[in-house]
This record gives sequence, structure tokens and C-alpha cells, in this order.
Amino acid sequence: MTPQPPRLWLVRHAAPGIAAGTCYGALDVEADVAGTHEAARRLAAALPADHVLVRHSPLARCAQLARALEALRPDLAARPDARLAEMDFGTWEGRAWNAIGRAAVDAWTADFAGHAPGGGESLARMLARVASALAEARAACAAQTAGDVVWITHAGVARCVRWCLQAPGRMPRADEWPVAAPAFGEWNCVDLLEAPGSERGRHPPGGGCVPAVVPPVAQPPFSGTSSVTAPSVPSDGPRRT
Repeated sequence: MTPQPPRLWLVRHAAPGIAAGTCYGALDVEADVAGTHEAARRLAAALPADHVLVRHSPLARCAQLARALEALRPDLAARPDARLAEMDFGTWEGRAWNAIGRAAVDAWTADFAGHAPGGGESLARMLARVASALAEARAACAAQTAGDVVWITHAGVARCVRWCLQAPGRMPRADEWPVAAPAFGEWNCVDLLEAPGSERGRHPPGGGCVPAVVPPVAQPPFSGTSSVTAPSVPSDGPRRT
């Protein structure tokens, strides 16, 4: 029987306690407690029995899930990694998308990779840090110092991984940005040792992993809770959280 190749589990935190239509990325909001514990229960049962390396975004909504997972499985102790945080929207953080306005969102989508929304972080910078973490995870698996790798993270990071796999080294336009991302408290997997740009790299394998969920397509490119009418922008933007 062919052994399962090492996988990267892209786990999204539970639903955050914030009003719908609010821009939040680096904004440190906590997640629903019951949803967090339910996600931890299912994840603890789904993950392999050994040689699992767990990292999490330092934001509270991900740290909650990491702690809940470790309480169920002490072998899955996680370390924070700032590279797994959601995009920083600068002065947009905590504001309603409708208050930010279409003109500001259009300025971002016109220079999707280079523009820093709200004076925060550009997509190019976010992609660079996620690519760095991805290369490190691949190196650990290639050196056999880890089997599967788990990232407890955000939708925007999951989309960055997807882009790094399908178009390594190239900056995306807004209309190219991946739409699929795990739902709150869900996850998907990618083959860590598959060559970037390959078919398997673009379509996460099964093996007990939940497939990516495709959210509605009329939200700003990153922040997953938005409802701004920006048809040119991939729903949820680099999608948040």
C-alpha cells in the first residue's frame, strides 16, 4: 500500500464574535467558544496519530482553537507563527465595509498585489510571508522531521497557499484571486511535496480532509465578513480570517 504523502492541513478558526459586514483581519477578536470546541473535537479525531507538527496564527481566534486541540490531544501542542496571521487592513480594521466605500476598495483592486488597504499590509507582503512558512513546512517534511503539518489559521492564508501552489512567483490580479477557502471551523489539505503548479497541488486530496468551501462572490477580496458590492473583487478578499 502506497504511504500517504505528507499533507498541510489548513484549518480555519471558528466563527468570530464580530458583526457581519465588518472589515477585520489583524483585528484581534475572539471566536465562538462552542464552535471552537466542536472544531477541536473533530480535528483531534481526524488528525494522524503521530509526527504531526502544529502551528497557529497568534490572533486570539486561532490561539483558542490551538489550545482546545491540545487539551484533547496533548501530543498536538502548537507554536504561534506570525506568518500565519490574517492580512492587516490598517485603518480599515473594525470599520463597516460600506463605510470604507467603493472608491477605496476599487483603488485596492486596481493594484491588487501592491496596494496596502487602509495603509496596512499589501497582498505581495502577505504572500511572501506565507510562501516562507510553506517552504519551511515542505523542508521539515522532506527532512522527515515532520509528517503532516497543521496550520490553524485564516481564510486569507488558505487562499495565499492556494495561489502559491497554482502560480508560484507571480502576483495575482483581483479577478484571479482564489475563491475557495475552508468554512469556519473546517479545513482542507494540500500535498506538501507535490510540485507547485501541478494538478494535485491545485486540488487538495481527501484523506479525511474537508474540501474547500466556496463562499458567495460579491465581497471584498480579503476580509471574509464583508458585504460590500465589489463585483470585480474576489469574494472575501484574500479572504480573511
